[in-house]
Amino acid sequence: MTGPRSAGLEQSSASGARRRGERASRLAALAAGAFGFTGVAAGAFGAHALKARLEPEALAVFDTAARYQLLHAPALLGSAWVAQQWPGRAARASAALFAGGIVLFSGSLYALSLSGVRAFGAVTPIGGLLLLLGWLALALAAARGRP
Repeated sequence: MTGPRSAGLEQSSASGARRRGERASRLAALAAGAFGFTGVAAGAFGAHALKARLEPEALAVFDTAARYQLLHAPALLGSAWVAQQWPGRAARASAALFAGGIVLFSGSLYALSLSGVRAFGAVTPIGGLLLLLGWLALALAAARGRP
């Protein structure tokens, strides 16, 4: 279909994608700020309050959780930027995958280190997989994006 009617549909579709991209960008930036803040707080808590309370192995696990949380907070900012530049499903998925990955990977390691319950460790690889998929989705969004 060509003509004014199809041009209006294309324009409407493009503006809808732009709005979804703006919403995804805002949510990803909000999550990045929240994860960055809590990651710094967890790192400080581990270094000061937990140092004398946890065994060195458990403290190392807690430190890994905080480190991965802090490494992936800027990745969420990258997802926010990508959602603005090249809105689409891959950009939105990258933010969701990073957020879910942080919660499952770091969250399970926090729980494992603080509780000693080894069952929490079973969730960690799922979170790691989500983080990996987040990076792939981010790359896919950039590859598909129009200049």
